[in-house]
Amino acid sequence: MGKADADGPGLPDLPPEWGRVVVPDDAAALADEAEQVRRELCGRAAGHARRWRPSALPVLALLLAVVATVAGLAAATWPRAGRSPGPTTGTGDPAPIRLTGRPLPALDLVDGGQSPVPLRALVPTVVLLVDGCACPERVAEAATAAPAGVSVVTVAAARPRAAPAGTEVRALADPAGGLRDFLHLPARPDTVTALLADRTGRVVLVVPEVDSLADYQAELARLAG
Repeated sequence: MGKADADGPGLPDLPPEWGRVVVPDDAAALADEAEQVRRELCGRAAGHARRWRPSALPVLALLLAVVATVAGLAAATWPRAGRSPGPTTGTGDPAPIRLTGRPLPALDLVDGGQSPVPLRALVPTVVLLVDGCACPERVAEAATAAPAGVSVVTVAAARPRAAPAGTEVRALADPAGGLRDFLHLPARPDTVTALLADRTGRVVLVVPEVDSLADYQAELARLAG
């Protein structure tokens, strides 16, 4: 049988509202009560879990949306290596920007007798590419404005074009098209391209389409310095 209850010796004082408490001699006698308590606790835990899951879903969805947004922004703004722009093959303006300060290519032009003339031996120089247009007025104004010591050179495609009368212009040709390849500028009808290089052989200015001497007159004047 059980020991003395809350009123007997050996037990701490218990709240009177608990009523009469009997402690059995055999703990197995409490098995049924323990099983009932476990069922009640499991039921309460399941209820808490059911109440938690719906409230957690919006938070989880928001977290996933934030992660996806950050990943998309990182992919859009991350710099991509190895994708440098290729050379411009049209008449766009980027070519002069890329070429300014670069050395002239080590290529040979040819004169009227098909003798080679190194391009770098002509500096300081203004080279007028006249394979798209003879344009004698453009050549004549360059020859008139060029300072002493600055060579004025015309370059045609297959063979040299005759220089305007009364000018000291060296007429050469570039049958291999090496200079056009260097400039990344194809010949255009009725258009002259100007290339200015200083005495060190560095490109000072490239004018893809010359409209008048004013396009390069200031740089031409400084070549003699």
